Formats: sequence, structure tokens, C-alpha cells
Amino acid sequence: MQLQDGTLLKSRAYINGSWHASDDGATTPVLNPATGGILAQVSRCGRAETRRAVAAAQRAFPDWRQRTADERAAALHRLCELIIAHHEDLSRIITIEQGKPLAESRKEVEIGAGYIRWFAEEARRVYGDTIPSPRKDQRLLAIKQPVGVAACITPWNFPNAMLARKLGPALASGCTVVCKPANATPLSALALAELAARAEIPAGVINVLCGDTHAIGNELTSNPKVRKLTFTGSTEVGKLLMEQCAATVKRTSMELGGNAPFIVFDDANLDSAVQGALASKYRNAGQTCVCANRILVQSGVYEEFAKRFAAASASQRIGNGLEEDTVIGPLIDRQAADSVLEMIEDARALGAEVLTGGQRSEYGECFVEPTVLTAVKPEMRVFQEEIFGPVAPLFEFDTEEEAIGLANDTNAGLAAYFYARDVGRIWRVAEALDYGIVGINEGIVTNPMSPFGGMKESGAGREGSKYGMDDYLEIKYLCMGGL
Repeated sequence: MQLQDGTLLKSRAYINGSWHASDDGATTPVLNPATGGILAQVSRCGRAETRRAVAAAQRAFPDWRQRTADERAAALHRLCELIIAHHEDLSRIITIEQGKPLAESRKEVEIGAGYIRWFAEEARRVYGDTIPSPRKDQRLLAIKQPVGVAACITPWNFPNAMLARKLGPALASGCTVVCKPANATPLSALALAELAARAEIPAGVINVLCGDTHAIGNELTSNPKVRKLTFTGSTEVGKLLMEQCAATVKRTSMELGGNAPFIVFDDANLDSAVQGALASKYRNAGQTCVCANRILVQSGVYEEFAKRFAAASASQRIGNGLEEDTVIGPLIDRQAADSVLEMIEDARALGAEVLTGGQRSEYGECFVEPTVLTAVKPEMRVFQEEIFGPVAPLFEFDTEEEAIGLANDTNAGLAAYFYARDVGRIWRVAEALDYGIVGINEGIVTNPMSPFGGMKESGAGREGSKYGMDDYLEIKYLCMGGL
């Protein structure tokens, strides 16, 4: 990997402040999606190891929760400083195990550090309330306390930032955590665990393990010591986890799948709209839950937008993420590439036309060419399903009302984007879209200061922002009588 600090590359589970092999010695290979080469053999843990990690987090909880907000903030600031100090190594780990271009990995590490920094400061802002009493001899208060042990299940597409976005508020609020990263990209999470140890975050406060997804998930959802579960991933898995958590009435927060519309109205600045669509669609090769999934273009500018966007898409360089001029890297694995190509063929069979791309790239089996489709219809899979690849289907519409109807015609409600300049239209459309995040004349909108989360089947709860602490805190009412 050519890391400056090779000790960041870990392959064992991090439980109670030390590194452990799985009980049976089993391992899972971590592959480089750009080359197919094996990067590491990571300990394949199961239910027993997970139970010990939960027990370690439970033992560490009383001490961690009683530490002052300043003490927890200081620990998070130390972790943030270490992330920044190892910025390049962490970026290379992301690129090599996940595939995204190195420039995007560097940005992800910056974002991850930003989440840790943001929640370090939010630790000092967990406020309560005094409540007017109906009686003179009473005083009423509401205070906030940490939920307890939190289970964090993170995806493979942003292996650093997604974990940081969960660790930050959990630790800031006084919770301890058991983290289960995706098996495809565990090295980033294990590197963060190593930095947490160097930041002197106490043993048991952070535990990280991967392996048998079914066994680990069942233990996290059934163990009564786990009081909160946060998950980022598919809607299908999120529903299953919510169902499993019901037996012990755990608090859950879910950041699930999207089907983002990207609307271009006829009064939009087309140059800006093209650039925004490129940024939103092809970031991480289209493997983001908030990327433009359906591009809706008003009829007056449809042909011109399609022409410009197809030309710009064709110019996006495909390659290994370690090559500095790469714009689009590989999909996470061969199966993901096959799935995206099947969606392209479905659209073709139903009458869609390919303006550019449409095939597997000659670069390798996990690479798909940036693809622009026209003459797309709502009955095609590219309208109904999350694509998770570098495929941009263009839909033509006539009126504002039609665009809003098409945009909202989905069970998902995570992110939406639109380009327009008329102030009245901007307000009408922004308020009418059933999405938790709306980008207006912007293709990239997320940051640590803003709430991230969706409506409908895209999840529940918010991450980032001042609201990101709420899911890790209980509200306790105190009634003091006899005064």
C-alpha cells in the first residue's frame, strides 16, 4: 500500500482496547476492486466475539458517561488531529479497498475529520430545560443522558466518513460503541480504531469487528445491553434490522437507500446544471445514496442539456483510483458491475437510447463506462430502482407540476436536486419535494453542520448537525417536590 505509517493497516478485531483474532482463526479476504488483488486477510468474527465486544462497551459505559463534556471533547479533538496527521495514509487505504479516486478519498477523510471535530464541540452543547411548575413547592426539569451502548453498522461506499459520522455523536453524548464495518472495506474502520487508541480513548469505548454479517447482526439486534442501533445501507436490510430490534425496543436510526431526482428547469443556468449533474452523478462512480439517479429535464432545454451532459460524461477518465487523473474508479465488485449493466440492458430493451457509454469498460471487470440514456420511461428499472453506478437516465417533462410528480413518484425520499433561477419556482419546488435533503443549484450538499437523513423509506433520524446528537440521548424528566 506504500503507507507512510504501516502500523495503520490492521487485520484483527479491536475489542476492549486490544487486537484479537477470531475465535476459530477464520479470516475474510479484502480485495482491491481495481485489480482484484488481495490486500489483507481480516479476522472473521461471529456471535461470540460480538458478545464480548458488547460486554466490553457495557463495562466502559459508566466511566465514559460520567466524564465531563470537556473531557470527551478533548478526546475527540485528539482523534481529529490524528486523522488529519495521517490524512494521506487514510486516503490511500480508502482508495485501495474501495476503489474511488484518490482525490475523492482525500475529501472523504477531510469530511470524516470534520464530523469528529463538529461533535467534539457539540459535546458541550447538550442542554436541558427548566419547566414552569403548576405548584409553588415543585421544580421541574428535563435533562439529557446518553442512551448507552450503541451499535454502528456502516457501508462500504464511504468507509471512513460514515463511521466518523456515527462515532462522533455517540462518543460526544457519552455512549460507547460496537462498530461493524462492511466486510468489503474494513481496513478504514480498523485504522480509525488504531487512531482512537493513540488518542487515549479508553479501552471498551470503541470496539470494531467484522465477519459473519448474519451472526454479528443478530447479536447486536438481540443483545439487551445494546440500547441503540444506527445503520447506513440498503432499505431492505434496514427494515430487517428494525424488525429485529423491536424485541428489545432499541432506539434505531436508519440512513437507507435513495432514488434522487435531479431536475433541470428551462430557466436554469445549463452550464451550472451540467457541472452539478456530473458532480452528483459520478461521485464515487455513482455509488452514493444521494447521487442523481433520475435526471428530469424540461422539454425546452432537454436536447441541449442532453448534448452537453453526454459530451461531458464521455470525457470522464476511467481508471485506477491511485492514478491522479482518474475521475471514475471501479464499482465495488464484479456483481455490482453486472447489476448496473443489467439495468442498462433493461432500459435498452424497453426503448431507451444510449448517448454515450453503455458497456463494461476495457479497464477491468468492475469498471462500467459513464453512461447517458435518453428516451427513458418510468416503467424502466432505472426510474424505479437505485442504480448505484455511473448511469444517468434522462427524462423529459413539460410542466413544473409534472416534474414534482415524477420526482416524488418513489418510496425513497433521501436527496433531491433542482436547477432554476425563478425565485417563486425555487420556493414552490423546494417545499413540494418529499425529500430530507434538497440541493438547489448545487450538486454536492452534505457537510458536518447540516442534517443528513431522509423521508419515507429512506430512513429515520438525522446525522450530522446539532440534530445528530438527538438519537444518542434520552430525555429524563425530574420533578422535585417538597420545596
